[in-house]
Amino acid sequence: MLRCLRIRNLAVIEAVEVEFEPGFNVLTGETGAGKSILVEAVGLLLGARASSDLVRTGEALATIEAIFEEPSTSPGAGASELVVRRELNSQGRSRSFLNGALATAAALRDLSARLVELHGQHEHQALLDPLTHLPLLDEHAGLDALASRVAGAWSRVRAVREQLERSRMDSREKAARLELIGFQLGEIEKAAPKPGEDEELAATKQVLANAERIQRLCQESYAALYESDEAVLAGLSGVWKRVGELATIDPQFAPYADAREGIKGQLEDLAFFLRQYADGVDASPGRLQQVEDRLALLERLRRKHGPTLQDVIDRGVALARERDLLTGAGARAEDLQAALEAANGAFLTAAGELSRMRRDAATRFASGMEALLADLAMARTRFEVRLNSGELAPEAWSERGIDEGEFFVSPNPGEDLRPLARIVSGGELSRVMLALKTMTVNRNGVGSHLKRTPTLIFDEVDAGIGGRVAEVVGARLQALGSRFQVLCITHLPQIAARGTTQFRIEKAVRGARTVTSVARLDAGRRVDEIARMIGGAAITDAVRATAIEMLSAAGESESRKRKARR
Repeated sequence: MLRCLRIRNLAVIEAVEVEFEPGFNVLTGETGAGKSILVEAVGLLLGARASSDLVRTGEALATIEAIFEEPSTSPGAGASELVVRRELNSQGRSRSFLNGALATAAALRDLSARLVELHGQHEHQALLDPLTHLPLLDEHAGLDALASRVAGAWSRVRAVREQLERSRMDSREKAARLELIGFQLGEIEKAAPKPGEDEELAATKQVLANAERIQRLCQESYAALYESDEAVLAGLSGVWKRVGELATIDPQFAPYADAREGIKGQLEDLAFFLRQYADGVDASPGRLQQVEDRLALLERLRRKHGPTLQDVIDRGVALARERDLLTGAGARAEDLQAALEAANGAFLTAAGELSRMRRDAATRFASGMEALLADLAMARTRFEVRLNSGELAPEAWSERGIDEGEFFVSPNPGEDLRPLARIVSGGELSRVMLALKTMTVNRNGVGSHLKRTPTLIFDEVDAGIGGRVAEVVGARLQALGSRFQVLCITHLPQIAARGTTQFRIEKAVRGARTVTSVARLDAGRRVDEIARMIGGAAITDAVRATAIEMLSAAGESESRKRKARR
């Protein structure tokens, strides 16, 4: 669960700190106030590609920090906290930290599967690609492990097929190819890059380039805390003595007196860390030159084999494999042909099992989608998962198996089923996406061993809808909020009124600069915000009464659901 999000100097945000709650959190505000930047900030924390354009004009560094609370997998153990931080400078370089330790962007991306699911405009559009449909069916039906086995079997088929093709090259082609492979692989193996090394070196360079300044600041801070005649830690003893006397007079001072050991300990830890950090900084020009030379070498490799360092590493693995294929490990064409037939057999066995289970699950998936869409004011919608009726030709086999599948929808009675990409409006697409997410949650809900995603974030889920449809979408999101933490950016009062916690995002001009702020709304201010969403600038008593009624109705609905769950 996302507990706290702190943003500094990102786009139009100068400084924002938001503490989210369990349940259904809604974020509202005028168009262009910066609501989607909060979602983008979470994406950056979880490894999304960063750009220097995101750094606030005139600033050198943008920072994003979040505290996530993860439920423990051990019975009886409490939740653990994970602190994630990402820094982005105006030159486009970024650094990432997990619980204070440097981390790669890849490590952040690994977190996203268990911490957060983001659903925005791009995720909506991804539904229009039929290639995404079979994985959604597999996820709902619990076929992920089998689908992974099929993908692995297909990789084996491709590898043996490639080896067989290489074995049939004539000697001159092999020699020319081996010479090129030897040159390219040689420079990669000589450099021996490591995953995330360029990001770590860039962070090290930043420290080394400022080594003297860092040492000076650390030494001055340490002296101010611990060594100087006017050291803070020494001076605090007198303060605590006075606070202790005050506590004997007025108990209001007692909590501060009780906290003195903790504060003293923190300051001592800081002092010792400052001293150790300063001692550990290598201020020699030679070390900085080594780091810069290494970065230049990695940059040359990225330009030739990249664009990323991981691409370089993957390229080295692929070249080594191809070299082994060509030099032979001397496999004969007859042996490779037999291996290919065995790999094909293993693939078809796994893919056939997956295909049968998909066809069994497709009908249940379609029925579930129709029921959920009915709840979302698409009562007479027909939904179908269409799989290929005959066997696919071997050329059409893929890591997805021997099936091709696509979602077909007919939202209007009397209309033929058509591909999802050709039939839905923006509002219908939003509801289809929400129904798909609900299907996934129903399968992989709290306590499931398949997947645990404590936080769901929805941006643009209300695109193209309004009126009664907005009410049922709000009710669905409210229901999701009873099982997960849900964050939703919305322009619709029907959805906002369903939230258990509401935040308003505002944009203002201060000193010729645009500043975005986020405020948690109490009951009175929430009525005003819902009224603004209903009536715009002109908020009359009637509009305010409508807002109060909407909030009251949403609260009563949630109360009835809680009683029913008991």
